[in-house]
Amino acid sequence: MFTHNGKIYLFANWKMYLDYDESNILANALARGAKKFGDKIQMAIFPSTLSLYPVGQVLRDVGIGVGAQNVYWVDKGGYTGEVSAAMYRAVGCEYTLIGHSERRHQFGETDHDVREKMKAALASGLTPVLCVGETEQQRNTGKTEEVVEVQLRAAFDGLNWPKDKELIVAYEPVWAIGTGVACDPDEAMRMHELIIKICKNLIKNSDPVVLYGGSVRPNNVVGYLSQPAIDGVLVGAASTKLDEWLEIISAAQEL
Repeated sequence: MFTHNGKIYLFANWKMYLDYDESNILANALARGAKKFGDKIQMAIFPSTLSLYPVGQVLRDVGIGVGAQNVYWVDKGGYTGEVSAAMYRAVGCEYTLIGHSERRHQFGETDHDVREKMKAALASGLTPVLCVGETEQQRNTGKTEEVVEVQLRAAFDGLNWPKDKELIVAYEPVWAIGTGVACDPDEAMRMHELIIKICKNLIKNSDPVVLYGGSVRPNNVVGYLSQPAIDGVLVGAASTKLDEWLEIISAAQEL
């Protein structure tokens, strides 16, 4: 912990849990309490697309980043239902999730898609948050490390990483996403060490920021954040409940 300028990264993926009004209510509550979060917390919120602009307007002035949950890699064109990385950047987004397990497994997103989205995000000025992780079947057959390495290599293949751009990866074991079954912190730590090693080999002179995601709750977050190679967490459902999110923030502040 505290390997990146003393920061703890708390990233909140609101997925499709909150409607427009609920998103704005939660964003305003966070903005009112932002001064109490302190300089140690590096926070970013990933709201739904419809809520992103107003949420960004509320949070930007209080130092909380805003990101997209997904992007398309072509700037403009006949791609019904898609929103490009460039368009998200134009409305103030700083980050985007790429390759989230729900995108890969529910919507058929491929390693090729992930790489194209990585390229588009960098070209538009967004900071990608690359999500990698194994399924339960892959874990049970001893393929965890192989799967994660393949995902990392595919995502970074052919990329020229800007020197001033943070390299952020979220390790999210698929079997722990939204299931309530959290990964053991020691096991997560080992995977984070592997991810750091692979990223440094793929992107020379990089200093990877690696987050853990998967059923993070107030009662287990300290176990993750206490591990030296875990720089923060990517939180789903718990981040949409103000009391739980504030508990997570408080736990991080006390480390």
